[in-house]
Amino acid sequence: MAAQAEKQVTFVWEGLDKQGNKTKGEIRGISNALVKATLRKQGINPLKVKPKPKPLLGARKKKIVPKDVAVFSRQLATMMKAGVPLVQSFDIVARGHENPSMQALLLAIKTDIEGGTSLAEALAKHPRYFNDLFCNLVHAGEQAGILEDLLSRLATYLEKTESIKGKVKKAMFYPTAVIVVAFIITTILLIFVIPQFEAMFTNFGGDLPALTKMVVALSEYFQKFWYIIFLGIGGAIFGIAKLKQNSVPFNRAMDKLILKLPIMGNIFTKAVIARFARTLSTMFAAGVPLVEAMDTVAGTVGNSVYGDAIYIMRDQVATGQQLQLCMRQANLFPNMVIQMVAIGEETGSLDGMLAKVADFYEEEVDDAVDGLSSLLEPLIMALLGIIIGTLVIAMYLPIFKMGQVV
Repeated sequence: MAAQAEKQVTFVWEGLDKQGNKTKGEIRGISNALVKATLRKQGINPLKVKPKPKPLLGARKKKIVPKDVAVFSRQLATMMKAGVPLVQSFDIVARGHENPSMQALLLAIKTDIEGGTSLAEALAKHPRYFNDLFCNLVHAGEQAGILEDLLSRLATYLEKTESIKGKVKKAMFYPTAVIVVAFIITTILLIFVIPQFEAMFTNFGGDLPALTKMVVALSEYFQKFWYIIFLGIGGAIFGIAKLKQNSVPFNRAMDKLILKLPIMGNIFTKAVIARFARTLSTMFAAGVPLVEAMDTVAGTVGNSVYGDAIYIMRDQVATGQQLQLCMRQANLFPNMVIQMVAIGEETGSLDGMLAKVADFYEEEVDDAVDGLSSLLEPLIMALLGIIIGTLVIAMYLPIFKMGQVV
């Protein structure tokens, strides 16, 4: 069986459906004849079936991003709610997807389902794109016979999660971009422009102002060691990226530091709380037991400080303690969140209260990002003006002095 699966290739086909309409798509199979037989079972009269051409050497596949998974979840939920069978829904969604890599992934999952594998098991074969949360909820939906409802919940969860990620990235992108541009402009001035002024000052022969001497010395330093500076910056960025990828202690230290940053730390904290509430609400509403749900939430919350606290809370809840008491003892959640959870536990509507908490903190992140952008724009422009202005003034001070002598 394993040997047969390895021989499967992707075929492209054209044919007529039961209504006589011309249709086409892709399907994985062992041979041309078996692919035609599979298509006929699906009610399609195949006209053309041929192996899919391999991509040209050096061609790059488009990366599958979380947004692609979110769009797939929404489309699949919509198809199933409309009464379209699961296999046919996969075929329609795959053929309509703009990303070729996502098309290939969905068709591979569809082939597994046609072979008798459950949807949850087929998705679990691709953990890079479908995490434990996704697979667990799909499994719960299949067991309870409410797969389309849970797919809809998953789509909403993924859309909101990606939205809040985008807002946090937006908060970080603008200042980072301006700082990089400021550094490049300053470097160009120090390496190429200021040496021209320096040659003119040497011919002038007068005593240079202290500010000008400092800038000229900085320019000479950049001219001598610019490659060391750039290699150092590049090496630091590469080293941090590698540490973030491979070092658990480094990631824990960074997670602690991020939460303590001025202004930005508050945004990150609200984003983590929103994700905690949204994930736990989605899983609890799907009928996943609270302890099991918290185990998944701890791994998807996106911050090790909160992740470790949620694991501790999970163990406390497993011994019979109320969730709101465990959250209070963790000393990481605002009082409003704890009160909402307490009300949810008392009224039996914990999932609804957590959803309201998530909505509130997602709006808080949105407002905080907009406010930060409005605040940072004039501050960064002022800082950029001071840096560039200082360099320009330092170069023109000797010229003013020359004019006074004349």
